[in-house]
Amino acid sequence: MATIVHGFDWPDRFVTGTVGEPGARTFFLQARAGRELVSVSLEKEQSQALAERIDEILDELMAEGENPFSVPTSTPPELVDNDPLETPFEEQFRAGVLSLGWDPRTAQVVIEAFPLADIDPEELQRAEPEETIEIEPTEALVVRIPVGAARAFAKRTREVVGAGRPICPLCGLPMDPEGHVCELPEGFR
Repeated sequence: MATIVHGFDWPDRFVTGTVGEPGARTFFLQARAGRELVSVSLEKEQSQALAERIDEILDELMAEGENPFSVPTSTPPELVDNDPLETPFEEQFRAGVLSLGWDPRTAQVVIEAFPLADIDPEELQRAEPEETIEIEPTEALVVRIPVGAARAFAKRTREVVGAGRPICPLCGLPMDPEGHVCELPEGFR
């Protein structure tokens, strides 16, 4: 079966957002072009890693010669997007794998999300130890954004990730509004 690709070459909007209260939030990538809207859920850690890696790629591109791709050092004010996720809201799939790339022909960052793999446990048991099992994804989200939009996406994503529960300065775990039992590392007890 062929992979269904939800492709957005120059989306009108591409953001990270959440649904739910801190401590019980679900993170989403959401892309819109015209009336087409796709929402893919992912983990908070995936969101954070994606934002960090996008900034790293943009910073590397800025360091090339005389910044040939005109990568901005910060988010252009006209690209700031603090609006909530769009509705009607429907999860297309849950991301298992994210990939990130750079297309120098179009000067765009390319973000791909693939669903969690549905692996048949019996097929895994039948496979030889050195055998590679090819898994064809059922769907994919492929978004291509210019450097300014990528910088804005990364900034918003960091802000969304940071808007969760505060982190305990002693143990580094999230603190719930109802209270926090600090689990200090061995050496601090």
